Amino acid sequence: MERKIGTVAIGIKAPIIKKGDNLVDIVVGSVIEAQGENSFKLKDRDVIGITESIVAKAQENYVTVDQVADEIYCKFNGEIGVVFPILSRNRFSLILKAISRGSDKVNILLKYPEDEVGNPVMDKETLYKFGINPFSEKLEEKDYMKHFSEFKHPNTGINYVDFYRKIVESERAKFSVLFSNNPADILSLTDKTLASDIHTRNETKSILKNSGAKVVYGLDNICNVSVDNCGYNPDYGLLGSNKMSEETLKLFPRVENEKGESYVKEIQKRIKKITGKNVEVMIYGDGAFKDPNGIWELADPVVSPSFTKGLNGSPNELKFKYIADNELKELKGKECEEAMKELIKLKDKNLLGRMESQGTTPRQYSDLLGSLCDLVSGSGDKGTPIVLIQGYFDNYASK
Repeated sequence: MERKIGTVAIGIKAPIIKKGDNLVDIVVGSVIEAQGENSFKLKDRDVIGITESIVAKAQENYVTVDQVADEIYCKFNGEIGVVFPILSRNRFSLILKAISRGSDKVNILLKYPEDEVGNPVMDKETLYKFGINPFSEKLEEKDYMKHFSEFKHPNTGINYVDFYRKIVESERAKFSVLFSNNPADILSLTDKTLASDIHTRNETKSILKNSGAKVVYGLDNICNVSVDNCGYNPDYGLLGSNKMSEETLKLFPRVENEKGESYVKEIQKRIKKITGKNVEVMIYGDGAFKDPNGIWELADPVVSPSFTKGLNGSPNELKFKYIADNELKELKGKECEEAMKELIKLKDKNLLGRMESQGTTPRQYSDLLGSLCDLVSGSGDKGTPIVLIQGYFDNYASK
């Protein structure tokens, strides 16, 4: 019998995760229990998504402001140039607090008119009104105060220049700010630099080194090893961290447990043993999408830091509407349906660049599925840190 339901995503509740909890037991148990309570049954190629936050909690992958401040002091010895931080209370304010605590002077270089993920630092219309070219001009703080001092972020109501100044000065450090889209402009203030952008960090670090900076680190180089048993992430350091309290940061999770075993592989193996089904498993963070106001959701370094091998690659799909309106435009009803199914069954293994696949953006499976998981679980009080996705790898010709 032909199924009428396509892709389905289900949020699954789990116990509140605490330090030292066996994450594999909790995830597998929650999925199996949900299966017993509901009408769904696990199938081959179902996808189980686990939010990164519960992995980090089980690991207790936390650092304190003092621990970060100590590392900043050791690496920069007093003065620092913070290059291209994002504008965020949750993502960067506590990092800035630690930087300030470990420094005598903090020089910040902000992208303008908006940061890397789309948060505005100034009004674009005012920018254009005064003929300021963000591609070539460097603005000093006096320029900002003259034209944009009253600007507030439209979503948060925060003036982030003022907000960041207060953080720095509350830690008894001196504050200065520049606005430019050229990272090398920080060198007019200091040659000791910290690339604080996320997705363009390697380019930024290269520019700083080639422009003569004496000290160049990125956020991925801070807290990337454990000191005195504090949290760490060997791949991303402080990237992907979140504010946990006024003095604590939760880091992006490590993808293996204390025994060096991969969480996703262990969960996949356990589900196979219990149900006989070959599922895919992934850890996910922020989704890779923008909202209508232009804010890019992806403040984590990657959507998924770990996933089983079946989630490698990207979709290879025919554009349903294009085929129906062109190749099959003379057919109707069952004849059209059967012809469409046949074309899907016989499609080439690689449709890249072919007209019949136009509009099917070849994004990575892990990014697409991670974005879906993020939307389903949300970031509030739903209490569903596990997401089950069924039917994602089906198509119109599937039985």
